[in-house]
Amino acid sequence: MSVRFERLHVDAGTRARRGRLHTPHGTVETPVFMPVGTQATVKAVGQDDLRTLGAEILLGNTYHLMLRPGEELVGALGGLHRFMAWDRALLTDSGGFQVYSLAQNRKITEEGASFQSHLDGSRWMLTPERSIQIQEVLGADVIMAFDECAPSRSERRYMEESLARTTRWLHRCAAAWTRGRSALFGIVQGGLDLELRRRHVEEVCAVELPGYALGGYSVGERPEEMHASVADVAVLLPADRPRYLMGVGTPVDLVTAMAAGVDMFDCVLPTRCARNGLLFTHLGRLNLRNATHARDERAPDPECGCYTCRTHSRAYLRHLFAADELLALRLATLHNLHHYLELMRGARAAIEEDRYAAFAEDVRRRESGRAPSG
Repeated sequence: MSVRFERLHVDAGTRARRGRLHTPHGTVETPVFMPVGTQATVKAVGQDDLRTLGAEILLGNTYHLMLRPGEELVGALGGLHRFMAWDRALLTDSGGFQVYSLAQNRKITEEGASFQSHLDGSRWMLTPERSIQIQEVLGADVIMAFDECAPSRSERRYMEESLARTTRWLHRCAAAWTRGRSALFGIVQGGLDLELRRRHVEEVCAVELPGYALGGYSVGERPEEMHASVADVAVLLPADRPRYLMGVGTPVDLVTAMAAGVDMFDCVLPTRCARNGLLFTHLGRLNLRNATHARDERAPDPECGCYTCRTHSRAYLRHLFAADELLALRLATLHNLHHYLELMRGARAAIEEDRYAAFAEDVRRRESGRAPSG
């Protein structure tokens, strides 16, 4: 296989796993958080920043890259790695999440999903075969099966129809996959219905693939519901393959899912929050736009070693946001990504030392505790 998962250790007190994902563009230490670079860029930071932060794998999006600049152009320029000057691993989402998020501008049929472009109103069609073709032209190390991400509280009859269609689409994806340098992951759906989730795990895992993902979470359900469902379902996925929880989430979401045996994560939360002046810190969340920070000389997070916290004060960052300066976006994004990647480094060390439960509880305590003073 072009991608190989090596399971190194399982924490003694939880299901948390320490592993390595070997790809054509380097080894990824797991558990891992993948910064989201939807349009071949992680917003507000450069590839040199990401390398310095220690990111080993990024995520791109099939739907958005199909629309602009188009996979043919990217392929002609040497593929996504060369196009965006990123020599480490890449994963591309299939466009399946857009089946959910662009519900007002798409139509689902057995063939696939037709979209009205959010850019110019033109019509586009994504089928399982087309999604795989685009992802292989882009040249990602890990590609995802095309699926329907149905709302978690969909009526059972619709959810069953959606799951059956997603299974049929998976078989078409597997048939279209050339098994070249890209490794195909299947996606389990089913909302919060444990029976449907279990049934879909069996259907998806019946297709022999390099990895498997859990989709359809963090789409409106309460965090406690998601945590309980992931804990029930993750253990059902093959133990010798990487387990990927898509589009989730907060630091508490991550440490809870890691305890259930999940290896891979992505989410726009750290970068989106950063652009809105919200930082994740060791003492809770910090809103840099608050006027109380106008004269505060302290680092945003005194316990953080990132460039932003080593160099700049809350007062300076608050000024940048108040003045709508672009530097504010970069400095805040650097901090939040550093916070998430450090969280994963800490989790990996805790698993290796069989102290993951205490590590996760400390993260929960800090996240639910008091916000930074001032």
